[in-house]
Order: sequence, then structure tokens, then C-alpha cells
Amino acid sequence: MGDSARLRSLGLAKDLLMLRVGVAILAVIYFAGFLLFVNAIERATPPLNPADGIVVLTGGPLRLEAAAALLEMKLGKRLLITGVARSTTKTQLKLLAHGGPRFDCCADLGFSATSTHGNAKETAEWVRKNDYSSLIIVTTNYHMPRSLNEFSTAMPHVDFEPWPVAAQGTDVPHWWRNPHTFFVLQGEYLKYLVSLARSLVRS
Repeated sequence: MGDSARLRSLGLAKDLLMLRVGVAILAVIYFAGFLLFVNAIERATPPLNPADGIVVLTGGPLRLEAAAALLEMKLGKRLLITGVARSTTKTQLKLLAHGGPRFDCCADLGFSATSTHGNAKETAEWVRKNDYSSLIIVTTNYHMPRSLNEFSTAMPHVDFEPWPVAAQGTDVPHWWRNPHTFFVLQGEYLKYLVSLARSLVRS
């Protein structure tokens, strides 16, 4: 092998080594971020202060039940259920949520949102309409970080109180033992990173 070929071979080997090191560093950063994300997920509902409004993101009956209960406790003036399918009626949601008397007068349905980003936009319009400055956000515990990021970006002058709800079939405290939970959290973490990136671009 000539000197030039030997140099090219050494250069290629060096480039491959640098690529492997770079990939390894990115993998460590990604997994460290994932651990921080998982550790930040609320394991229990925190103390809650009353707010102007309550917002629940559709995605399961437990979310709706929790939000309807908060409304009956008068922790918010009105409730917005955002991301409702257009074929769904308020009567159906009341039954699903086990809603009480205040559900009839004080629960609003939002039909335009089809994503968490859309939930935030739909809620921002509702907030402007009602002139609210504080909200209780109800969603699944592992979905809360992305929701709060989207809502804070859409409504920077609004105060948010999280009310996380444990998801059925996901064991967040022992995520490493449950493949289903691991993949659910991985998917949510990737969506959260995309949400953060989009927020940085918008800012």
C-alpha cells in the first residue's frame, strides 16, 4: 500500500471513530434526557389552587371524570373539553364523565383540535373569549409535560395548575419492567422533544 492510500485509510478510520463517538455521545444525551423526563412525571396529584377555568384534553374517561369532579368542586368557573369528536354530544360526555349539575351549565365542548398543539390553540381562543388568566390543566400524567409546554407557548401570560391523571395500563414508577410502558414513554418523550423544538422556533 502506498503512502497516499495509507493516509486515506487512516483518515477514513479516524472519521469512522469520530462518527461512532458522536453517535455514542448523542445516545447518552438522549437517554439522560429521557430519564429526566420520566422523573419529572407526577406520580400523584399535587395540591391544587382554584383557577378561572378548567381544561381537559380528551383521551380517556379518567381524564373526563377528574375534570368533571373539579368543576363540581367549583375549582373553576367553567370547564373546556378540548379535542372532542364532532359526532360526540354533551349528553354522551356527561355520562362518560359522571358529570353533576354544573356540567350542564358550565361545560364547553371544543371540536377543532386534533393534536396537543391544536388543544392549546383551541384553549387560547376559549381563554380570550372568557378573559381568563389561570387554568387547571387535566390530562394523563406522562402527557402533562408536553401539554404544559404547548399551552405555555400559546398563552404565555396565563398561569397553569397541572392535575395529572394516572393512565390505565401504564406503570410509570416501574417503567423499566414493563415493555408497553417503556415504548409509550419513549413515544411521548420524542413528541415532547419535537414540541420543545417547535416552541424554540416560534419564539
